[in-house]
Amino acid sequence: MNKLYVGIDVGSRDNAVYLMRSDGVKHSSFAVKNNPDGARTISTRVVAALTELGLSSAVIGMEATSVYGDNLLYFLRGDIALSTFDRKFHVLNPKQVKKFKDAHSELPKTDFIDAFIIADALRFGRITKAVFEDDYRYEALKTLTRARYFAVENLVREKQRFINYLFMKCSGLAQDKAFSDNFGVAAMELYDYFETPDTLANMDVKQLAAFISEKGKNRFPDPEKVANAVIVAAKNSYNLPDPINASMTQVMSISTSSIRAMQAQVKALDIEIVRQFENIPNVLTSIPGIGMVYSAGIIAEIGNIGRFDGEAALAKYAGLAWNKRQSGKF
Repeated sequence: MNKLYVGIDVGSRDNAVYLMRSDGVKHSSFAVKNNPDGARTISTRVVAALTELGLSSAVIGMEATSVYGDNLLYFLRGDIALSTFDRKFHVLNPKQVKKFKDAHSELPKTDFIDAFIIADALRFGRITKAVFEDDYRYEALKTLTRARYFAVENLVREKQRFINYLFMKCSGLAQDKAFSDNFGVAAMELYDYFETPDTLANMDVKQLAAFISEKGKNRFPDPEKVANAVIVAAKNSYNLPDPINASMTQVMSISTSSIRAMQAQVKALDIEIVRQFENIPNVLTSIPGIGMVYSAGIIAEIGNIGRFDGEAALAKYAGLAWNKRQSGKF
């Protein structure tokens, strides 16, 4: 069946568009701003070309370019004029587009060459990426799960930075695990409380145990044991010169505030992920060890599994397929 192939080279400010017929012949090319007016122009020109050529189907593609193409894709996907035609949208891997471009040995250097390459790749149909997900529930969930991924990455980095600060401030606490969780509520309160290792080393055990028990909301089975471990760690710690100790106290206070804020962010994301995930079919949680958040991340990246031809296509999409290499009898 004849189709119109539309390649869009997306930029942060401008988009280059190339319209190609099924026989590879150029229909037209043009540039527009990457804004709603530009998107409307693309829709109008594509609809006009389909009407002129007597076609009912368009294949529209662009490279994955961070966030620069997302708004355009959503606009075209929901455009009323385009919706009267059969249209499919593809977001192509830039690496795949580059390899396809390398196969064109003699190409003129023009502003529309990448848009042409995308249109031609769509025409050949050798596309490993599945058709763009048109169920926005998955895209909305992906936004949350990816935000959580980066939030956790930032939290891990900040915790590692804090452990370095803690080693400087009270090396024994960083070396010996007085608390089962160095970032538990009681431990974090203690870090904010003491001025120097000597402050902890000279504290009364019962007083320190009461502090730990109170801040830990009475969850420690033996707070005196923890208090003793903290005192021993403090006695085995270096004492910093006063100016350095003061600056270290300041950066530790900022770091603990950042950690608490990041932990709150992750918790808020978890709540929203679970809420949105309730609207999507899910059987992954039946697998031991995979909870709501992890299964939400997996399903958000896969999307509607019906858009894949089979398990091999899904494996390839996930990067889990190995290339076959054969030469003669090898």
